[in-house]
Amino acid sequence: MPECRSACDRLTRVDERTHVAASTEAIELAQQAAEAAEDKLATDIVAIDVSQYLVITDVFLLCTAANDRQVRAVVDAVEERLQRLGAKPLRREGEKEGRWVLLDFGDIVVHVQMAEERVHYALERLWKDCPTIPLQLGAPDNA
Repeated sequence: MPECRSACDRLTRVDERTHVAASTEAIELAQQAAEAAEDKLATDIVAIDVSQYLVITDVFLLCTAANDRQVRAVVDAVEERLQRLGAKPLRREGEKEGRWVLLDFGDIVVHVQMAEERVHYALERLWKDCPTIPLQLGAPDNA
């Protein structure tokens, strides 16, 4: 019986000699998006470097929101923050349902999910062979 494999293993691999990790720009956008999500109290914020396996994007940013209202607030905050940096979403999906909204900025794709969707679809497990990107979050205010 064939062994189950993650999405990274199932996809056609980029030649190892030409592999380039997520771009500096993508990592900075992910950091900014993560901070905006955190400002709206999103939880379980994770950035995954998918650049070795996908040509369409470098980073998936995942975060969890408690309800559909918070999903929308997080999405709006992320979009506003990244637009100030000159990044415009190429695509916005799932907004009507408000349970899992995807924002595609090209270099990064932001997934804002309610807890049930996060557990059910388990994107971290699907992309488990891809490295995570350390995020600087939860810094105390200097007030």
